[in-house]
Amino acid sequence: MKKSAFFSIAIVVVSFFSAVRVHAQAFGAGTNVISAGIGLGSSLANGYTYGTQGIGLSAGYERGIWEAGPGVISLGAYLGFKTFSYNFADGGNIYNYKWNYTIVGGRGAYHFTGINVENLDLYAGLMLSYDNVSFSTNVNFPGYTGSYSSGIELTPFAGARYYFANNLGGYAELGYGVAILSLGLSYKF
Repeated sequence: MKKSAFFSIAIVVVSFFSAVRVHAQAFGAGTNVISAGIGLGSSLANGYTYGTQGIGLSAGYERGIWEAGPGVISLGAYLGFKTFSYNFADGGNIYNYKWNYTIVGGRGAYHFTGINVENLDLYAGLMLSYDNVSFSTNVNFPGYTGSYSSGIELTPFAGARYYFANNLGGYAELGYGVAILSLGLSYKF
């Protein structure tokens, strides 16, 4: 449900910005961008987020591959990490559970170059990732490994970068990597 609502919003944003006339390009074919950020919130842990969440950390690289209409299609890579923990006491026993998520993925995005704002890069796309989950506990239940498993995901994302210096900018991105909202810095070369 979350993914379909997010995807619908991304389509509306794409439609709107595709209709705006070309002014300046913050991203083009041949552009390379390295980004690093921190993330807030998460769609990971299947709703068991009442414990403690670590801050999501992510890094990515992308390259503009070819022009397509009023935009540029890019391909890139993503790496993210996030932890969850849950601790509670039952009688005289203390129970500790910990989940580590490492996400490695490939991403494809459409960057809207038909906008009328200099230094602004608006984009949306899909990420195909492998979500590796490791679980640890101090509880001695034979055979208990938690209710989580690693797997392959296809998730949407949308974001904006604003370059406040020639090659350095900030970004905000919504999606389903290690966080629902990621904020960070990008370096363009």
